[in-house]
Amino acid sequence: MAILIDETKRVLVQGITGREGRARTRLMRDYGTNVVAGVTPGKGGENVLGVPVFNTPQDAVSSLGQIDISVLFVPATGVKEAAISAIDAGIKLTVLVPDRVPVWDAMEIAAAAKANGAMFVGPNTLGVLSPGKAVVGMIGGRAESARQWFKPGIPKGVGVISRSGGMASSTGYYLGQAGVRISTIAHIGGDAVLGVRIPDAALMFESDPLTEAIVIFGEIGSSQEEELAQLIRDRKVTKPVIAYIGGKAAREGTRFSHAGAIIEGGRGTHAGKVKALREAGATVVDAFGELPGAVVEILKKLNGQSLMSEADKNAVWNTAVTRIEPNRVAVRGYDIAELMGRVSFGAASYLILTGELPSAPVGRLMDAILVSSIDHGATPPGALAARTTASTGASLSAAVAAGIMSINRHHGGAIEDCARQLKTIADRAAREKISIEDAANRTLAEMRERGGRMSGFGHRIHTKDPRTARLFELAREAGVDGLHMKAARAVEKSFADAKKALPINVDGAIGAILADLGMDPAAFNGIFMIARTPGLIAHVIEEQTREKPMRRIDPVKHGYDGPAPRSLTTNKHE
Repeated sequence: MAILIDETKRVLVQGITGREGRARTRLMRDYGTNVVAGVTPGKGGENVLGVPVFNTPQDAVSSLGQIDISVLFVPATGVKEAAISAIDAGIKLTVLVPDRVPVWDAMEIAAAAKANGAMFVGPNTLGVLSPGKAVVGMIGGRAESARQWFKPGIPKGVGVISRSGGMASSTGYYLGQAGVRISTIAHIGGDAVLGVRIPDAALMFESDPLTEAIVIFGEIGSSQEEELAQLIRDRKVTKPVIAYIGGKAAREGTRFSHAGAIIEGGRGTHAGKVKALREAGATVVDAFGELPGAVVEILKKLNGQSLMSEADKNAVWNTAVTRIEPNRVAVRGYDIAELMGRVSFGAASYLILTGELPSAPVGRLMDAILVSSIDHGATPPGALAARTTASTGASLSAAVAAGIMSINRHHGGAIEDCARQLKTIADRAAREKISIEDAANRTLAEMRERGGRMSGFGHRIHTKDPRTARLFELAREAGVDGLHMKAARAVEKSFADAKKALPINVDGAIGAILADLGMDPAAFNGIFMIARTPGLIAHVIEEQTREKPMRRIDPVKHGYDGPAPRSLTTNKHE
């Protein structure tokens, strides 16, 4: 798990069309953050890096549905209006990146958040990053460096809370170098008036079952560290707390780096914070360089799961797919020996592609999808390419590869193309506030005008693809019937109303179903390749064992001499 941000959260970027907003949107999307919309007043209808732009947060919510987080890259003077507009739109977390936000503005944002049951991070924050999941803000600078520096908390990690933006990144980096995994890094901001403060973030980490310890980079000024000490004394925070407090040499009235880091009236001193935390039972180091070592020692005493193996510690890159260790293979965390005999190939394919095991009905649906495309005779380009290559005496791998390489936009690719076209129709219905039937009619009319075609509908052989109805039946049994399937039915109806017999084919059905399962369309052609490989192997072996080498293969004039029709229910020839 993680706090504040993970891969499931739907994120809005306010100020997305500006230089900073555009650059940070690229970071967030590249890292895996689910950025669904942007806002710049007066620029609604534009598109930035594939993200639709709206005039207001309310417009974005009305069009796209619930949005969880809004991150602000706007001038400091516009932060109050932007933040309150996001809060009023029902967005429960705003991340206020700009510095120099007026204190009175921050207080008004705090009041609006409290009145609406919302919260905010900042102002003057680099944001929040949950390694391996998502980032909101600008921690890490680039997705590549963020992946290298901050190690995901698998199976567990430590939570990092920092009052300094630069030291939030540095703390995460040096913890990673020391072999410590991280659940979330939260830069709470450096201003005097903040949304999420150290005590708040600490309570969130306390409630997170996959956070083992809490690491603090504190500073002089304010009472946040002392409040954390009280939470520890009250046993509201029971996880180990390891802290460093900056600003030891600062004198009263001197600001240490941030507006909120200032000693006034003898309050918020370095000595007072260190004393309070140590007396409460926290570990406080005297030098920042001692912090990673102290964390490692405490985790060793706990036999903590946040510590990396030497192999992971020395790794120069990571994969989240499969872990190989002596005498153990773990696919997405599951021991492969445990999966064998218990999980079907369709369910295992779903697991390796999405990261999670499907429910039993969805597993059966995945099996059906793979079976539906296992072969379609000798005439498709893939089978012809494999057979032609096989007839030259090429190896099995070369012949099958030739068949796989022929799977492209016009052969198998209709699955991905159809899914994307159906999403366009569903998005249009939401954006234009029209029925999905009207959206399908308008989209198809525009396609006809520009000479385009709708993928996944009609078939050169079947007037009613026998595989489609069965797939939709299994999808309904699995509780799958989302916007893509609804859009598919609307397209089919539109064709029927226009007196065109173009029912949805198996490719279109698979595209709609996989998309409604929430899978990435980029994998859809690959799923077709997985399904078709056994059929290609069968064709290659048959070609090399039954036919003469280097023959001319007629793509149409061939017969069938295999088993007579059989039934699973009777197990007899019909």
